[in-house]
Amino acid sequence: METIGIRLLKENLSRYMKQVKSGETIIVTDRKKEIAVIMPFEKGTHKEERILQLIQRGMASWSGGKPCGMTSRIASRGKSVSGAVIEDRR
Repeated sequence: METIGIRLLKENLSRYMKQVKSGETIIVTDRKKEIAVIMPFEKGTHKEERILQLIQRGMASWSGGKPCGMTSRIASRGKSVSGAVIEDRR
């Protein structure tokens, strides 16, 4: 398993994709901190099984639940932005 930085990956993306295609796994780092894993795609396996394998290997983590986002939509008064733009174009 090879470890490379983001800049090196960007500069030599085709070369590293050929390595992945041949079966190698690559760990991508940002300022020496591991941030991603690039590995060959295996046809015929279910997505959930693949994710579980990554979690078991310690290559991914999941704390459960759904991502947190805005709880509710922000209410606005008056015209919509698209309505104002259309009116301004007339």
